[in-house]
Amino acid sequence: MSDATVARHIAAALARHGVRRMFGVPGGGSSLDLIEAAADLGIEFVLTRNESAALMMAAATAELSGTPGVAITTKGPGTANGTNGFAYAAIDRAPLVLLTDGFTAAETAFVTHQVFDQQALLAPLAKGAGRLEGEDAADEFEALLKLALTPPFGPVLVELTSEAAKNVVRAVAVPAPTNASAVDPALGPLDAARSLLVTARRPVLILGLESRSAVIATAVRRLAESLACPVLVTYKAMGVMPDAHPQFIGGFTSGVAEYETVSRADLILLVGFDPVELLRQRWRYSAPVIDIAAVRHAVHYVEPAVALHGAIAPAIEALTDVARPGDWTGDELSQLKRGMRAALRYESHGPGLSPQQVVEIAAAAAAQLPALPRIAVDAGAHMFSAMAFWPSAAPFDALISNGLATMAFALPAAIASALQQPERIAIAFTGDGGLFMCLAELSTAVETGARVVTIVFNDGALSLIDIKQQQRRLPTRGVRWQRPDFAAVMRGLGGRGYRVEDEAGYRDALAAAFSGAGPALIDVVIDPTGYTDQLKALRG
Repeated sequence: MSDATVARHIAAALARHGVRRMFGVPGGGSSLDLIEAAADLGIEFVLTRNESAALMMAAATAELSGTPGVAITTKGPGTANGTNGFAYAAIDRAPLVLLTDGFTAAETAFVTHQVFDQQALLAPLAKGAGRLEGEDAADEFEALLKLALTPPFGPVLVELTSEAAKNVVRAVAVPAPTNASAVDPALGPLDAARSLLVTARRPVLILGLESRSAVIATAVRRLAESLACPVLVTYKAMGVMPDAHPQFIGGFTSGVAEYETVSRADLILLVGFDPVELLRQRWRYSAPVIDIAAVRHAVHYVEPAVALHGAIAPAIEALTDVARPGDWTGDELSQLKRGMRAALRYESHGPGLSPQQVVEIAAAAAAQLPALPRIAVDAGAHMFSAMAFWPSAAPFDALISNGLATMAFALPAAIASALQQPERIAIAFTGDGGLFMCLAELSTAVETGARVVTIVFNDGALSLIDIKQQQRRLPTRGVRWQRPDFAAVMRGLGGRGYRVEDEAGYRDALAAAFSGAGPALIDVVIDPTGYTDQLKALRG
C-alpha cells in the first residue's frame, strides 16, 4: 500500500485480516473517516442502537469468523457505554478492536466537556492501546491487531482523533502472520503426559473454549474415541464433541451435576480449558491433571501434573498415538449421560411452559429446517435448560457469555450470527431481564433483515437472583416486575411478534417464525417453579 491517511491504513489492515463488517454508533470525528475508508474496501458498517451491543456483535463476529471484531464509538459517553461489550471480549476471549474518537493535547488544554482518560478506563480489560499519532501509525496498528489475535485473545483500544485519522503516513511493511500458540509442546512434558495416559484406566476429557477450532475439534474427537472415555465440555465448548456422540456426557461448570462422572476418573485431561469459565468453587477432584492449552493461565483452579502449553492439536495427536481404551463401558457412559440429563429435567406445575419445554419444542421444530439454527443464550436461570437440552453438533452451535456471564448478550450475538451466516437462522434464548437491557436492538434486527428468532422466557423476574433471595429466606424485593408484552413491542418496531401461553400456541408461533423472512420474536409465558431444583442439581 502506498502512503495514505491513517484511516485508510486501518481499513486496509482490517480488510487484509478478513474483516467484512463493523458495528457501532459513530460520532462526528474520526468515526466518519473510518466508516468511509472501510466502505471503499467493501467493509460494511452496521449502525446499532447501543454501543455495548455493538461491541457484543463485533466480538461474536470475531468468534464465528476467526477475524478481528471491529466496533466504532464516539469519545466520552460512547466509549463508556461500550465498556460491558469490551469486558465481554476480554473475559470471554474474543479478538476485538475498539476504534473510538479522542481529544488532542491542544484540546485538553482548555476542554473538559466529555473528557476523561479513556485508556485508563479500559486499561484493566485491554490487551493494548494506542493513539496512532506518529509516523509509525500503520506499524502501531498492525502490532495492536497482532496483540488482539495472540492467545488468550482479547480487545485492544485505538483512541483516534480526527487529526490523527487524516494524517498521511508511510506504507507499512506487513509482517508474515504468526501464531503465538503454534510452538509445539516440549518433548519432556509430552513423555510425562504419555506415561500418565498409558497407565490410566479411567481417563476423562474436559474440553474448553480453546478447543473450538475445526482442527482441534477433529483431533480431540479422535483422542476421545481412542480412549473410549467420557467427555464433558464447558458452555463455550458446546458442540466440540457432538451431543449425540455416545461418549458425550454433558456440561462442565465445576458444579455438582458432573461430579458423578469426573469423580470416577483416575486421570483428567483438560483440553483448551480456560479457567475463566468455571464457577467460583474449589476444584473437587484428586485425580492428576494434564493441562493442554494454548497458554499458561496464571490463576487456575488446579495445579496440573503435566502442562502442555503451545499448539494444542499437535499435543493431542501425540497423545492419541499411545491412547487405548480403558475400563469405561458403553453402558456406564449411557447411564451417566441419562442421569445428568434427568437431574436437570422438570415439568411445568403452573400456568405457562417450563424452560425445558421451550428449548426442547424449539429444537424439535428446528430439526425440520434445512440447517440447524445457531443459538445465542443470555445469562439467567433459563440458560440451564438452553445449554442442557439444545442439541449442539459442531463448535459455535451455541454462543454464550460464560466468562463475564453478562446479560444483554443473546440478542446482539444472534444478530451478529445471522449477518455472518445469513442462510442459517439464529435463535436468541433470552430472559425478560436481559432483553430489557438491549430491547432497542430488536430495531437493529428489523432494519438489517437479520434472520433472528428471539425467544423470550417471560417469567416476570430476575429469576436467578430471585432464587438466591428465596434461598436466603429474604422478603421478595427488587427482583420482580409485571410481565410485559414483548410481542407488541416487536410489532411496534416493524417485526413479527407472537405471545404464547401454552404448548399449542408455542408450536404455531415457532412454525410462523421459522417460515417467514427477517426477524421474529416469541414471547413465552414461563412457569419458573422448577428453577430452584434445577439450580441445586447443577451447582449444589
